[in-house]
Amino acid sequence: MNEKILFVASEAVPFIKTGGLADVMGALPKTLAANGLDVSVVIPKYGTIAQKYKDAMETVTTGLVNLAWRQQYYGVERIAKDGVNYYFIDNERYFKRDKLYGYDDDAERFAYFCRAVLTMLPKIGFRPDIIHCNDWHTGLLGVYLKEDFYRDPFYQGIKVIYTIHNLKFQGIYGPEIMGDIIGLPQVLFTNGNLECDGCVNYMKSGMVYADYITTVSPTYAQEITYPYYGEKLDGYIRDNQSKVTGIINGLDVDVYNPRTDPFIKTRYTVENARLGKRDDKDDLRRSLGLPVRRGVPIIAIVSRLDESKGLDLITYIMDEVLEEDVQLVLVGTGAKKYEDYFRGLASRHPTKVSANILFDEKLAHRVYAASDIFLMPSRYEPCGLSQLIALEYGSIPVVRATGGLKDTVTPFDKYRNTGNGFTFNNFNAHELLFTIKRALGTYQDDVVWNKLTSNAMNSDYSWKRSAEAYMKLYKKVLGK
Repeated sequence: MNEKILFVASEAVPFIKTGGLADVMGALPKTLAANGLDVSVVIPKYGTIAQKYKDAMETVTTGLVNLAWRQQYYGVERIAKDGVNYYFIDNERYFKRDKLYGYDDDAERFAYFCRAVLTMLPKIGFRPDIIHCNDWHTGLLGVYLKEDFYRDPFYQGIKVIYTIHNLKFQGIYGPEIMGDIIGLPQVLFTNGNLECDGCVNYMKSGMVYADYITTVSPTYAQEITYPYYGEKLDGYIRDNQSKVTGIINGLDVDVYNPRTDPFIKTRYTVENARLGKRDDKDDLRRSLGLPVRRGVPIIAIVSRLDESKGLDLITYIMDEVLEEDVQLVLVGTGAKKYEDYFRGLASRHPTKVSANILFDEKLAHRVYAASDIFLMPSRYEPCGLSQLIALEYGSIPVVRATGGLKDTVTPFDKYRNTGNGFTFNNFNAHELLFTIKRALGTYQDDVVWNKLTSNAMNSDYSWKRSAEAYMKLYKKVLGK
C-alpha cells in the first residue's frame, strides 16, 4: 500500500504544541510512513516555532492565495523527518504571533490556511489520494476542495477524511463571514452545509464535506450522538452515523517509555517495575520536599486544570482521601480557582501534597514513573493521552468510564487477573472516592498489585494498532 496521504492540522510535535492534536500529528504520520505510505503533513509556520526548526527549513515555493476579495502571500517551507515531509505555510501577518489561537481574526486566519494548503499542492508536486483534516481549523478545506478547486482536474477525485479530536471547539462565527472571508455563495449557508444554530460552523463544514469522519475513540463516536456530548451537532452526527467511526489514538513509545526514558532516575521494565518505581519515588520525593516513606503510595494528577477534567470531584473529596496514608503530586496549570485550591491543599498537608502549578515535561515524566495511582475522573474525554502514558509506566489509572477512558482502562478483577485499572460510571464525587479507596485497598496486597501493574504495562496502546485501523479506513474510502 503506497497511497499518498496529506495530513492538515494546526499543530504538530516536535515543532509546536498546545494539546493532544500535536502529539497525534507527530506520531501517526511517521507510523504510517513506516508502513509504506507516502505521507506529508502541513501546519502553519508560527512565529513561536523554535529557531532550530526554522533554521532547518528549506523554501519550496511562494505565491499568492485568493481569499474572498483578498490576495495574500504564502510561502511553503519543508523539513523531512522520520520518513515524513512536514510543510509549513508561511505568512507573518497571520501566524507571526505570541500564541496559536484566540484572536479576533481566527476565522480569516484558518480560512486562509485551508486555501493555502490546496493552492500549494500542484506547486510542490504532491497530489494526495486522501487529505486527512483535523479539527475545526481545517474544516473549510473540504468545502473549498469540493465547491471551488474541483474545477481544476488536478484536484478531482481527491478524498477527504475529517477527524474530530474535541467536538467542544468548533470555530463558530457570524454569517457575515460567508462573503467577506470565506468567499463562497450564500446558498452554502442557507442550505445548512456551513450553518449551525444561525452561525457559520467550521467543524460542521468539515463533517459535511468529508467522505468519512473519524473521532479519537469508539466510545466517543457513540457519545457525540447524544445531546450531552454532542455540542449541538449531535443531530447531524446521528443522521450521518454511516460515515462516522472511532479509532483510538495511540501512544508514541519513542517518547513515553520507562525502559528508555532519559528523564527518570531509574529505568525499568515490567519485570523489575517494583524496584525501578521505588527508586524513582524516592528521587521524586526528595526533589519535591516530600518525606521519603517506603510503602506509601503516590497518587498523581498530570492535567490541564479545567472543569472538563473532573477537578470539581477531586476538590470535593481530596481532604478525605488525604486522611489515608498517601501522598499526592500534581503537575498542571489552568483555571485560577483550581490552581488556588491545590496550593491551599499543599499548605494544609505539607508532608502529603506537592502542588506544582506549572507544566514541565521532564517533571511530568518523573511523576508518571514514580506514581502508583493516576487520577483522571474526566467529565468527558474524547480519547485521552495521560491514561495511556500512566499504563505504560505502571501507574494505575482511576478514571471515569467515558470516551477513550472507557475504551482503554478496563476494571481490574483480582480473581480472574483481568483489567488494568479502576473505573466508575457516574460523574459523582462519592463514586470517585470509593474507587480511590478500592485502589488503595488493592495496593496493600503486594502480590495482587504486582499482577495489576503487569497488566497495565502489558496493555498495547502503541500507534501500531491505530495505524492499521487508519490504513484499513483509507482503503475503504478509496474503494480498494
